[in-house]
Amino acid sequence: MRFYTDTITEADRLTSSADGRLELLRTQELLRRYLPEPPARILDVGGGPGVHARWLIEDGYTVHLVDPVPRHVEQARQVPGCLAELGDARQLSAQDAAYDVVLMLGPLYHLIDPADRRRALGEGHRVLRPGGLLAAAGINRYASLFEHTALAHLHLAHVRDSIAGILASRVHDGKKAFTAAYFHSGEELRAEVAAAGFADAEVFGIEGPTWAMLKATEQHAGRPLGDAPLFESALTAARMAEPYPELLAASSHLLSLGHR
Repeated sequence: MRFYTDTITEADRLTSSADGRLELLRTQELLRRYLPEPPARILDVGGGPGVHARWLIEDGYTVHLVDPVPRHVEQARQVPGCLAELGDARQLSAQDAAYDVVLMLGPLYHLIDPADRRRALGEGHRVLRPGGLLAAAGINRYASLFEHTALAHLHLAHVRDSIAGILASRVHDGKKAFTAAYFHSGEELRAEVAAAGFADAEVFGIEGPTWAMLKATEQHAGRPLGDAPLFESALTAARMAEPYPELLAASSHLLSLGHR
């Protein structure tokens, strides 16, 4: 709660940097590939300040957003057409089979305990209609290794030791910098979604294998690269990497899709 209230402004994360914009664009194109036609009902669980709700509503969908952070809910309520409420992914207020789509683009990597992730996925399954779509995101197990290399401080002893702990345990304790978080492998995320009863579960790398190169270049160039040729190449690389599951390990975020 402290991280999202006092440390960062989540509303800006997907638009203020090249790698954030890459995450947003790839999430949009992957979801649009699988979403049912509008006007379908979407429950955006852990939807933050409504960044995804905004474009989904503009696409013609009905969006109900749930988030545990009061600041996010207030921001999401400013999105025209978005119904937003405080809530917990592990205990949704929605009725059974009430939605065509459930998005969980944040909860699974904030739930450290596997039992909590199972509860959240179970709730997603419960509130989806038969045949409905689940889209659940995870942070890649190796994302912190790539990110802190891009930030050019992985070689510092305290950073190296912290990242080594994340790689070994898959958990960040939330005591410094980022909030408490769990880091998935692609197969682990797919298996969790499948174990919750979702059929045909598959996993995509959202940003692809060259996002850290993009981030490093922007950091050290000191200027935005959201419209640069390097951005377009990184976006192309993410698309080209899709058929090759071994490249999942190089993405920053993973997206698992499955049907009830």
